[in-house]
Amino acid sequence: MTRIAFVGLGNMGGPMAANLVKAGHEVRGFDLSEASLKAAAAAGVNGSASLAEAVRDAECVITMLPKGQHVLAVWTDLATLIAEGTLVVDCSTIDVESARRAHKLAEVMNSVSLDAPVSGGTGGAAAGTLTFMVGGSETAFARGKPILEAMGRKIVHCGGAGAGQAAKICNNMILGISMIGVCEAFGLAEKLGLAHQALFDVASTSSGQCWSLTTYCPVPGPVPTSPANNDYRPGFAAALMLKDLTLSQEAAKQTGAATPLGAHAEELYAEFEKAGHGGDDFSAIIHMLREKAGG
Repeated sequence: MTRIAFVGLGNMGGPMAANLVKAGHEVRGFDLSEASLKAAAAAGVNGSASLAEAVRDAECVITMLPKGQHVLAVWTDLATLIAEGTLVVDCSTIDVESARRAHKLAEVMNSVSLDAPVSGGTGGAAAGTLTFMVGGSETAFARGKPILEAMGRKIVHCGGAGAGQAAKICNNMILGISMIGVCEAFGLAEKLGLAHQALFDVASTSSGQCWSLTTYCPVPGPVPTSPANNDYRPGFAAALMLKDLTLSQEAAKQTGAATPLGAHAEELYAEFEKAGHGGDDFSAIIHMLREKAGG
């Protein structure tokens, strides 16, 4: 059993913390939302009134927060709250530079640190089947892996500080691009009079096969568990996809990488969010593409 403090108990953090409890760990949670604290408490997480209370005597601190600025603010506060040698893990999706700055803060604290963003959405968080993309030293990874295994199915050490965030940004750029491609293909099929199931049966077993098609098909029918069969409720919200695509384009500009499809995907998701669909599943962008075609 490890004493774990979990900071950020939202749609992802709450079920992740609950799975740590199921694995036998002692978990204290902190969140600014009273509703999130209550939901986590119902799952066995010990709610705390402050960050200081949550991290007191913790052997591991996990953060799951919206942006890099929030992570850096919390990790800065940890400097006066945690003991030397504490393992600090950030599971947020943030920019690579902020992740590397967080690792530097941990060095100053004489703590052991990992950046470990996740893939798998709210369903994976609840089921404990997330994929963790992890950056940090071999020593830190060896220490953190057993804890991450309580929340995920696949734990991948991607390299040094910030490598986990780099992998997450690249992966989700692929996801955003591929989802738009799949949506465009179904839109074209509709115009050509081809049934959804027929396209799925061909593409899912041919060279067009990809996760956006076979697991997350953006039209109702072929994949019963996809958000398309649940009125496009997320899932993975379009606003979060836009966030990740924006991070990818910031990284591309900083490094000089050529990502024209990534840039166009960001533009399309920004347009989709501006139209009021940021809370819809990211596969719902098929509706906007149909509208552009007059469908």
